[in-house]
Amino acid sequence: MDKKALHKITYGLYIVSSTDGNDLNGQIANSVFQVTSQPPRVAVALHKDNFTHELIEKSGVFSVSVLEQETPFKFIGLFGFRSGRDVDKFRDLNYKIGRSGAPIVLEHALAWMEFTVHMKVDVGTHTLFVGGLEEAEILKEGPPLTYDYYHRVLKGKSPEKATTYLGG
Repeated sequence: MDKKALHKITYGLYIVSSTDGNDLNGQIANSVFQVTSQPPRVAVALHKDNFTHELIEKSGVFSVSVLEQETPFKFIGLFGFRSGRDVDKFRDLNYKIGRSGAPIVLEHALAWMEFTVHMKVDVGTHTLFVGGLEEAEILKEGPPLTYDYYHRVLKGKSPEKATTYLGG
């Protein structure tokens, strides 16, 4: 079986953020997708060991920032390869706090959305959080950063806790 066939599934790259009222954290996620239109609901899949997962479990809220294609690799690395338990990812970052208290990353973002968790599904190593849309804003126009562009052009790799990690 060639598991690399799974890499042909298309994804974007997003920052999913949350808070527990004290700490703020965000992480890169590629598994963000709309599941219904009426009411508008979106699902995100996050590894159970990630700090952002812990904060969403505690608060029941999260935000999603849609990254622009021109997002620098260093910025992606901050949210994709560093733990919020070890580094303050929001230090010197352009962000705001949403109505729910969740941080919203504005830097390198085309749009943002804010959600309240309505359902959780345990899918093994990850949890699928389904959130109801509470607020959203388009910040600017441009092409979104896709996982294909990240791999093909930026030569990025899938971290071990990514939903698309194949090992090795």
